Amino acid sequence: MLTIEFDQIGLQDGDTILDLGCGVGRHVITAYTLKNVHSIGIDLKLDDLKTANNRFKTEFEDKDNPGKNFGLSVANGLSLPFANNSFDKIICSEVLEHIPDYKGVLTEIYRVLKPSGILAASVPRSFPEWICWKLSKDYHNEEGGHIRIFNASRLRKEIERRGFTFFKRHWAHALHVPYWWLQCLFWSRKEKSSLVKAYHKFLVWDLIKKPWLTQTMDRLLNPLMGKSVVMYFKKD
Repeated sequence: MLTIEFDQIGLQDGDTILDLGCGVGRHVITAYTLKNVHSIGIDLKLDDLKTANNRFKTEFEDKDNPGKNFGLSVANGLSLPFANNSFDKIICSEVLEHIPDYKGVLTEIYRVLKPSGILAASVPRSFPEWICWKLSKDYHNEEGGHIRIFNASRLRKEIERRGFTFFKRHWAHALHVPYWWLQCLFWSRKEKSSLVKAYHKFLVWDLIKKPWLTQTMDRLLNPLMGKSVVMYFKKD
């Protein structure tokens, strides 16, 4: 399940791409499969990186193609272990809401992105996220959880102040919003809730089958209640 639309970032053969906060590897692995690129993912959670690496080795590694490279590493977004102007594309998806000094991360992204490089950034949309916070304090108080609700317009201005030009915005994952609201509503017993289990089963079915009806519903509902807001920028 991708949040970033790769058509928007113009991924090309020979690009070097960074997935900052790659988690279990959904974007960094997808980039590797789409083009002959150097695809690098970093995260603070070693267990997530191990999961991503196992998925890559088992399902996606193309050992016979010397034009592709793939790498994962533990690294901190506030002190990226890369030289200035290292990457053609950077993805930072559902990460900034977890980081106290998110402005420092934006500064580091600007530093390591090449001139005219593309940044794709996504965060939880404010209204669905606000409902989650209202339904459950534990949702955002757990270790490593969301520590802020972003106003997308203000975040856009913060990124633009660092020398980026905004060029595209969209929303994603509207059908996932009720699932998170249900989880928050039944937070203390969400693992046992029949409603949470049923909706999760529906989402898994939708992810695998991709029926026309639910895909259309998601696309139509995204502008109204998409869980994530996704913005694209070019480094000046």
